[in-house]
Amino acid sequence: MADQGVTTGTKGAHPLTGGLFAPVHEEVTAFDLPVTGRIPDALRGRYLRNGPNPLCAGDAAGRPWFAGEGMVHGVRLRDGRAAWYRNRWVRSDAVARHLGEKVLHGPRHLVDFAPNTHVQRFAGHLLALVEGGALPYELDSELDTVGPFDFHGTLPGGFAAHTVVDPASGELHAVAYCPARPSAQYLVAGVDGRVRHHVDVPVEGRPMMHDFSLTARHVLLYDLPVAFSDGSGGHGFGWDPGRPARLGVLPREGGPEEVRWLETDPCFVFHTANAHERDGVITVHLVRHDRFADERFSEGRFAAGPGGARPAHLERWTVDPAAGTVRRERLDDRPVELPRVDPRRLTADHRYAYAVHERTDPGRAGFGRGLLKYDLARGTCEEHPVPPGGDVGEGVFVPAAPGAAEDDGWVLAFAYDAGRAASDLLVIAAGDFAAGPVARVHLPVRVPVGAHGNWIPDPLYGAGV
Repeated sequence: MADQGVTTGTKGAHPLTGGLFAPVHEEVTAFDLPVTGRIPDALRGRYLRNGPNPLCAGDAAGRPWFAGEGMVHGVRLRDGRAAWYRNRWVRSDAVARHLGEKVLHGPRHLVDFAPNTHVQRFAGHLLALVEGGALPYELDSELDTVGPFDFHGTLPGGFAAHTVVDPASGELHAVAYCPARPSAQYLVAGVDGRVRHHVDVPVEGRPMMHDFSLTARHVLLYDLPVAFSDGSGGHGFGWDPGRPARLGVLPREGGPEEVRWLETDPCFVFHTANAHERDGVITVHLVRHDRFADERFSEGRFAAGPGGARPAHLERWTVDPAAGTVRRERLDDRPVELPRVDPRRLTADHRYAYAVHERTDPGRAGFGRGLLKYDLARGTCEEHPVPPGGDVGEGVFVPAAPGAAEDDGWVLAFAYDAGRAASDLLVIAAGDFAAGPVARVHLPVRVPVGAHGNWIPDPLYGAGV
């Protein structure tokens, strides 16, 4: 049996490499998983989530958590049952060599790294994603690595951790950055899987631009006071109090000279939920950190946890490019992160959003104390808390059917069960959120605290296994 428990990491290791952040050390395949409750018949597909999982235990003490090699965890649901669980490292060159395997063929750019942040299905390709100059890696339906992917030779540089598939056009949008370049790159890939549009937007001082926002007409760029330091190799970044905070508004088909930069209060935005516009005014829902990484990284270690020393909160920004203003409104005092919406509502007005109620207590066991559902029209919030000693990650909304109502579906998330010393896949009915899961899929192992994931419905794979 693979590592099921909670390890503390090596002596002197950073807290984000121990506890529920500690890596697992084996790849596992398990079939016909036990289930408490009933998995809805409409859930036919794979729930996949990526996250850092260092190959070597010794690596954990010397590298930041986010620099660990990517491992994708997946659960296959069909016919009301959990057919399998798999976890697989993404086979970059270094991972393949470490595991004694043959290095895979394919393109290479400036940086080769096992993407550890997100996973996205697009144009027939399942892609593991990371920012900072590396290429995506393609995976097959059983999470084995196919090889690096450069959008059929059309990607001009590295890619990004966060993407938006426009529900109207089916095109993939992203904003990529590389600490070695003084620009951010807006990229649009067509439904043929090829990059058809890219814009290099000059930015000074190597800002970290983890996420972006997209509306029907514009892309929003977050140039904020968290930047990379010289000679850090892309690992050392921190809060720069002398750096201005600004929001760039770029027309989708525009050039770099068309960016409208708007000043805002100093802050940092790791993750946005969604953006839309009406009559020239843009509304964005996002999670704002008043400050982040106040101390620069020392020897590649985090100065604070994923939420920084100061909790982050859900906000609504009203952006008026004509007036040159950004107006902020805090929507909740609870510390939150990892916001998501119904993917069918991306770039359009939306009523509901989901987020992790973040832990902020020192020495915390993991990341999330519960999942939240926001009704943005009513200004209300429901919570599904996890039991003491437990933990929960990002919640991903899955609609019940293509034409279902906005909250007619389920929220899927990995949660740690302290009683079993292993993880479950939670299936929560979005329309009855506070009632808790309608099903728990019991995994045979612990899934470490990780990053982002997606639901990949069966029609995108065909029959599969």
